[in-house]
Amino acid sequence: MASSNSTLAMSFSDFPEDVQINILSFLSPSEVSAFACTSRRFAALCGAAAPNSPLWLAICERRWGFRTRPRSWVSSSASFARLYKALDRWEHLIGFWRRIGHGGPGTPHLVFFEWGPSYIAGSRVSPAPDAAGGGYGVLKVPFLWLGLSQHGELVSFLHPGGRLDSSADLLGSVSDSSSSSSGVVDPDLVPVSVSFMGCSHFVVEENRSYYADAREVDSIGVLEEIETSSPPDRLMSEIYQYFAIRTSPGGDKAMRRPRKKERERFGGRHLWEAEHFVKINNYYPTPERPLQGLWKGFSEDMILEFYLFSYDDIGGITCRRVGEAGEQFSGYSPVFWTSNTTFLESPFSSDEQDLYANREHICPVNADGRKSSDSSGVVSRILCINSSYDLVIPGLSASSGDPRNVEGRIWEYDDGTFGFGFLRNNYIIDLKHIAVNEFLLDIVEDL
Repeated sequence: MASSNSTLAMSFSDFPEDVQINILSFLSPSEVSAFACTSRRFAALCGAAAPNSPLWLAICERRWGFRTRPRSWVSSSASFARLYKALDRWEHLIGFWRRIGHGGPGTPHLVFFEWGPSYIAGSRVSPAPDAAGGGYGVLKVPFLWLGLSQHGELVSFLHPGGRLDSSADLLGSVSDSSSSSSGVVDPDLVPVSVSFMGCSHFVVEENRSYYADAREVDSIGVLEEIETSSPPDRLMSEIYQYFAIRTSPGGDKAMRRPRKKERERFGGRHLWEAEHFVKINNYYPTPERPLQGLWKGFSEDMILEFYLFSYDDIGGITCRRVGEAGEQFSGYSPVFWTSNTTFLESPFSSDEQDLYANREHICPVNADGRKSSDSSGVVSRILCINSSYDLVIPGLSASSGDPRNVEGRIWEYDDGTFGFGFLRNNYIIDLKHIAVNEFLLDIVEDL
């Protein structure tokens, strides 16, 4: 019996190589490195230096194969281990980000990153003009591309004007640029570096070293952690200097002097201004937080707006409008805040039914000139708004002298969407999803 058991026993070395690779693909990079130290044979199997390492391809396929095509990212001279390192960092970009600081008039503050077959693309997102896309259309303009060059180097390009019609057009321009030995072919494209400051903040800066040698650029700078006991490195010194100049008297003039010298160094070419972005972590509702996320709805002026609902640490709910640069209180305008998160369940009182029934739903106008459906569905629950930002931000709405001015309701519908309104008004702003499962909804083409 003992002899039979010893005959049937198999070690990991006895498995075929494809089975070994499939098993090892479940390991983390640190675990793969530890396993490679067990023997020379396994060191060769786990080697990261080989351009076409089957193990690192399998690891990339297992982790990201349902979102992108790892084989399409690299050429014959690229390393899948390096691709893993890039995607492990760039994966944090997927989703919505908010640009901080002031941009040009009409520049959207909202940015959306998504997977492509062989790249990651960032697009500026804003409400579509003229009630396009059935009224709730979303305008998506690609402006940033991250990928690997033909030589396996990490590269990022930006289109400052964001006038490309699609990610495919952006990819085509970038492919021509990255394959050129003399630098950027498309004069509108700017080589940039994407520098992470933790996982919720990144900076996009022009990569000036690209013009010196396009093959020696590493376009992803990672600032994982700042040790308070260590002296700041060159990047941190530049960040400190940047904010010190911006916040000091006469800072704008002080910034123009070094940039003038830089333009002289680069032959008078216009230098692109760096942009900072912060992540919108919770942009979709959950069963525990049904109002959370990014939503879109029509305001009283029949203008499509983006709204961000978030739950704070003290148990309240905040609603902010995500606007465009150049507007009053642009970027992150507060609408209301309420400390009450307890819903009223059906059946509702006659007073609550009258409050809802006597209000008009703000809806887009169809092509035939008629309004679309007045309601998103049957009201399933009601939340009372007991406070408003009207108390602290003058000029956004009427005077808040009347206590009823700061009261309102949120009506949750049976389809998961909701609308909100204040008692001082006779209308309801119905909201719909901007994105579902990392995909934008109601996308319209840029005209």
